[in-house]
Amino acid sequence: MNESPKPPHPSSPLLDHWPETLPASWYVDADWHAREIELIWTKQWLHAGRVEDFKPGTMRRLDLFGENIVVVRDRGGRLAAFHNVCRHRGSELCQTDEKPLAGRLIVCPYHQWSYELDGRLVRTPHVLETPDFDKKDHGLFPVHSHEWNGFVFLCLADEPPPFESAPDLGVGALDNWPMADLVVGHRLVKELSCNWKIFWENYNECLHCPGIHPELCDMVPVYRRAIMAENEAVGWTPDAPLPASNLKQGARSWSLNGQACGPEFPRLTDAQRAAGYHFVTLYPTMFIVAHVDYVRAVTLTPLGPESTRLEAVWLFPRETMVAPGFDLANVVDFASLVLGQDGDACEMNQRGLRSSKFEAGRLAPQEFDIHRFHHWVRARMGAAMQGGKP
Repeated sequence: MNESPKPPHPSSPLLDHWPETLPASWYVDADWHAREIELIWTKQWLHAGRVEDFKPGTMRRLDLFGENIVVVRDRGGRLAAFHNVCRHRGSELCQTDEKPLAGRLIVCPYHQWSYELDGRLVRTPHVLETPDFDKKDHGLFPVHSHEWNGFVFLCLADEPPPFESAPDLGVGALDNWPMADLVVGHRLVKELSCNWKIFWENYNECLHCPGIHPELCDMVPVYRRAIMAENEAVGWTPDAPLPASNLKQGARSWSLNGQACGPEFPRLTDAQRAAGYHFVTLYPTMFIVAHVDYVRAVTLTPLGPESTRLEAVWLFPRETMVAPGFDLANVVDFASLVLGQDGDACEMNQRGLRSSKFEAGRLAPQEFDIHRFHHWVRARMGAAMQGGKP
């Protein structure tokens, strides 16, 4: 008679059951996708770029899910964001992707109504002032903005969630990295033929790693076992020994040759160096991977129910990039290969979800992080779920 399998240790993250996945219709239905944009994407903090992307003394136009937004940065470096509409008769304030500020003011090009960089209306030229019009009641419509580690985030909600709850490891997760001083050394943009949730699901498990990522599994030996950390192993207990490093012997960072591209960041702890990588996730907009020598940030933007824009940037110290012998390709090509493999897997998954026979799947106990992500999605969709169907 076969023995029943031992349950996971109480400290193990493994699930003790096989929960059902989200419905397949949530990945293909246009109406449901529109509801996700309304209830998730326009309510959360969204990554809008690095501070360096917004030049001092300029305003830059952005589109956030149909909302025309302008981000202004004064010559002192302070950022603010507004809906790109004048309070006079609704003209667009910024007509191009980027344009210089008119001195220290935002000036509407139509009738020259002028606003301070905090949005206050200060000038209405050539018009008769009457007692029933008060400038203080006609400032620009603000968009919430926040700077964190050199990244700029925007939120379209009237009352945004606390930013402190956005990074999964807390706002201090990257304190030992010189984040604000890093600059973009490379940018990769690609469009994936998959739903945005498919990408996050792939990100949240390593069951696919042995079959999809041979190079990554060579770099990170634990991935060969289809797990992301030792405590995910079946039969793990807290007294199990930990490896000296998460990376293969002799490797220091994620690169083609496993070596750092320049000096290692001086403030990292021994544990952070031994880890070799440090993931920080900010649903639904981005994840960050910090290494001992550089940082990579990946941003997602849903374009439709079956289309997602992915943008990855590699961040380096300026002195590293100008040092003799700096090999950008050695760093960029490794993660680009992994992202390409993930993209292919996500598109394969998306094509399968179109089957008329497939209504929902099951999550294995090792897919606990996907289960948490599904709970996060369901909690924000709330009453719109209507029993789980659009």
